[in-house]
Amino acid sequence: MKKSFLLSILFTSLALNSTAGDYDPAKAISLDEHDTLEAFDHTRVDAHAPIGVMGDHLHHEGEMMLSYRYMRMDMRPNFVGSDEVTAQSQLRPNGGNFMIMPTDMQTEMHMVGLMYAPSDEVTLSFMLPIIDKTMDHITAAGTNFTTATNGIGDFKFGGLVKLYEQENVKGHLNLMISAPTGSVQETGFVAPAGQVIRLPYPMQLGSGTWDFRPGVTFLGQNGNFSWGSQLLGTVRLGENNENYSLGDDITANIWGALKLSDSVSTSLRLSGTSWGDIDGRDPLIAGPVPTADPSIQGGERIDLFYGVNYLFTNGALKGHRLAVEAGKPLYQDLDGPRLGMDWMMTVGWQKAW
Repeated sequence: MKKSFLLSILFTSLALNSTAGDYDPAKAISLDEHDTLEAFDHTRVDAHAPIGVMGDHLHHEGEMMLSYRYMRMDMRPNFVGSDEVTAQSQLRPNGGNFMIMPTDMQTEMHMVGLMYAPSDEVTLSFMLPIIDKTMDHITAAGTNFTTATNGIGDFKFGGLVKLYEQENVKGHLNLMISAPTGSVQETGFVAPAGQVIRLPYPMQLGSGTWDFRPGVTFLGQNGNFSWGSQLLGTVRLGENNENYSLGDDITANIWGALKLSDSVSTSLRLSGTSWGDIDGRDPLIAGPVPTADPSIQGGERIDLFYGVNYLFTNGALKGHRLAVEAGKPLYQDLDGPRLGMDWMMTVGWQKAW
């Protein structure tokens, strides 16, 4: 797959990091903790990344933060490469290769998070998702049907480790593990088959594998403007019990935020993601539908997001953070036919003690 867009995002991110604050490692080492903490204001409304970014900040020793995120993704229409195609055009009577085609998919996720800092250098992070998926289909006979799954997804845990903090710039490593708590044996009634069968790969709730999720994150402030960049990856550690592993992935984010007041900031974020096809095959996932074909599940996408953040600065809710971020793809190239992304939204709450 083409990855030129990811390279351009990464080069931009690296250039931004290298120029912000004229970073000098020797100077970073010489700065004492008091100076660095005064330079980067951790209490600002824009001190956190947009709510759609995970693992974006560390906490001080002994501090804890609870968070809740609600995420919604709507996927439609189908793509082959970067070209939109209708579901009907991919059906066998119309010259396509399939007897069933997905027409749209909705995913809702409730993510509960906990962060705790045993020291100023390390913050532990724990995230548990609850997922609800529905997918609509059309058959070669012109009938429609829907499948649905819901339950716990893969539990993620690990640590964020400080790299440096110099003047108005700081950075840390993201070292996370994903445990296979999400089901990969979800079933449902499929009308054309006339029975309950194991549902295709996109309808499963987890990866079924232990996954390593390394990354690096940078944050900076300059006046009323703040910025950040993050590179995250997922490496599948082996094969699951159903004889396959999802493709590895890599995501690059860059964002900027404008502090409008002590309580309000707005943000823009550019995100690029690339992910591979499935390696192996679940023998119980089969059928004349593209979602059952492990060789056409990869792709790449660039998304643009706009966000608003609100920090309560007075009263009983002082210190509570509310945020919303929504976005749409600018570009997507999929090993299709498969459903492309239409739009995404995240609404969240955070509170540190």
